[in-house]
Amino acid sequence: MYGSVSIIDIENSAKMLEEDPILLARFEGKIQNGEKIEPHDWMPKDYRRQLIRMIEQHAHSEIIGALPEGTWITRAPGFRRKMALMAKVQDESGHAQLLYNAAETLGKTREEMINDLIIGKSKYSNVFNYPAKTWADTAVIAWLIDASAIINQVTNSKGSYGPYCRALERICMEESFHLRYGYDNVVTLATGTPKQREMVQEALNRWWQPIMHFFGPPDKASVHSEILMRWKVKMASNDDMRQQFFNQYVPKILELGLSIPDKGLMKNKETGKWDFSDPDWNEFFEVIKGNGPCNKERIAVRRMAEEQGAWVRRALKKTNAYTVPLS
Repeated sequence: MYGSVSIIDIENSAKMLEEDPILLARFEGKIQNGEKIEPHDWMPKDYRRQLIRMIEQHAHSEIIGALPEGTWITRAPGFRRKMALMAKVQDESGHAQLLYNAAETLGKTREEMINDLIIGKSKYSNVFNYPAKTWADTAVIAWLIDASAIINQVTNSKGSYGPYCRALERICMEESFHLRYGYDNVVTLATGTPKQREMVQEALNRWWQPIMHFFGPPDKASVHSEILMRWKVKMASNDDMRQQFFNQYVPKILELGLSIPDKGLMKNKETGKWDFSDPDWNEFFEVIKGNGPCNKERIAVRRMAEEQGAWVRRALKKTNAYTVPLS
């Protein structure tokens, strides 16, 4: 036995993954003992592949995720909120850099990752393919979407791959400030004028289904969860994280006098879990395929940034080529 994994399980996995069973056993034993996998360690090809997919998707989400809120920087109500929103957008871009660095340790270059994003090969979170129609949308994004992200990231920061876990620890500390910023904005609107209350309720109504989609499809429909959880890349199932969100944030939403746009949402006394109306998963998969309200717009902005920044990258390469070492 290696932790809770038997030799037979390892041999079967090795055949399925076409890996050396001895190396796989050592690898899984290390994970079961709570040790971190580092870039120089041996790892299964599928572990590396799944990590690259997961980390680069997270990095892309940080970059693309800044766009809906970023459109409101010039329209934010007041100088203080403008500065706070600018700082938040800057943080999200910084998070992407940390994550791209972590993904690069697995052998995929940043140029390859960004190119795959632009051509539609790499994905990013579905939730960022919707428009922020009003200032209240930015408040709901900063509070409830960032809350969802923190649940996911705090959980996965206890995973098995060292560079990703260390990046997540730094990111989560900064996301906690974003959460406070978003909550303050929602409270201001929810306790403000009737027009403000109406505006934040409408924003919540618009974003509720994308937030339900944020954690991914039900566990029975997820194609990645089982192997990711076994290797501690992912530390909780989609359904478990969605339930954690309900437990933490449904009471807070109701305390503000806001209504949740799901008549089926209620705590099941027998199971202790929340029952809720199944969101439209067809829409989720259409958005992931690139057919959401803002998919083309978001990628177009990223493509424009890549093209307009090309001269900077060329200049840096040229400068580095002519740099003379001091020693």
